[in-house]
Amino acid sequence: MSTELTLIKQHVIDPEICIRCNTCEAICPVGAITHDSINYVVKADICNLCMDCISPCPTGSIDNWRLVPKDKAYSIEEQLKWDILPAELSAEELTAAGGDASAVQEEAQSTLQAAAASTSSAISTATASGFNSAQFSATIPPWSAAHAYTNLYGPKAAEKTITATVTGNMRVTAVGKDYDTHHIVLEFGNIPFPVLEGQSIGIVPPGKDEKGRAHHARQYSIASPRNGERPGHNNLSLTIKRVLEDHDGKPVRGVGSNYMCDLNVGDKVQVIGPFGASFLMPNHPKSNIVMICTGTGSAPMRAMTEWRRRLRTIGKFEGGKLMLFFGARTKAELPYFGPLNNLPKDFIDIEFAFSREVGKNKRYVQDALRARAADVAALLKDGKTYFYVCGLKSMEEGVVMALRDIAQNAGLDWDTVGAALKKEGRLHLETY
Repeated sequence: MSTELTLIKQHVIDPEICIRCNTCEAICPVGAITHDSINYVVKADICNLCMDCISPCPTGSIDNWRLVPKDKAYSIEEQLKWDILPAELSAEELTAAGGDASAVQEEAQSTLQAAAASTSSAISTATASGFNSAQFSATIPPWSAAHAYTNLYGPKAAEKTITATVTGNMRVTAVGKDYDTHHIVLEFGNIPFPVLEGQSIGIVPPGKDEKGRAHHARQYSIASPRNGERPGHNNLSLTIKRVLEDHDGKPVRGVGSNYMCDLNVGDKVQVIGPFGASFLMPNHPKSNIVMICTGTGSAPMRAMTEWRRRLRTIGKFEGGKLMLFFGARTKAELPYFGPLNNLPKDFIDIEFAFSREVGKNKRYVQDALRARAADVAALLKDGKTYFYVCGLKSMEEGVVMALRDIAQNAGLDWDTVGAALKKEGRLHLETY
């Protein structure tokens, strides 16, 4: 086969089912993925088919490919305008471009298989080459996790959306315009909508964007356990912070968050999903769970904690240790602060980290981890321990490096520990 291919296997993202969660762009080690206000797209001249982005995608929208003439690969400008993926080129069209379609397919498949089979060889030296969460985060669930149902509703499902009714909308932070966070309960009536702790759903805001297109879905983590916000009911809860400024501090009104925070009891919302099949909790006895989060990243942690609490109440599960490291700028901005303090101390071990308290040094979740190094090290040595990290993307590196340092200071080999955490589905990073 010629070394100069006339055809390439181009990686593309399906705009119909993408929920714009930013997972793919955040995890891509070569910066091949970008986005605008509408679509997430892949740069054909940069993508090296490493496959790091495939498993973490909650919808499967990332796992799409098109065989195209190399000199006519879809440009970023073209992809940003897509509402649906273009049809695959026929064998005749590919042959007319001067390529041997079957030969290119064979080589592309070989490349993809090789990439999927490869593993990171430098877990301990990640910071030297640039931190990449794909080197650490598990893409499989714990072995004892319950089966997760995904994509029951969505653009390419039999039913496009499911209608939910708002049965609760309560503010869970102290009054303050820059940290208005709500606990919202959605009821699904008689229509089945099974979810697990660690999964997410998409909310489709009504109306259209500035380009006249229907708003795409906004993704929110589920904050309630598998048997409902209210036990035995077909409902779930979300933790949503009202977005009033962008990452640069400029005023902006987040479409999805403000829509949700302004809902009243009785309002109807359109839902797609559920999504996610790896950020799931273990179900085997004596399994330990260490939860590390900031802000609304507390949603899946609340769900896991409440499920374990309910099992404990009825005496049907012998759980291991629960630890929670929860960060916020101040106590006033921390969701569920009051209820968390009411949980029994022999049930959950909680460490708060506040970075903007007046008169005190800044303290982040990684600092709290280091302060509890002896306890964390003991859990790192235990193969029944599972770590979950959720919150702002900026926390990932600090948390993983804190775990590395704690392991090494305890005489553990981080290459071995880190690889085991990833391979066995025991370290999950879900940030935004």
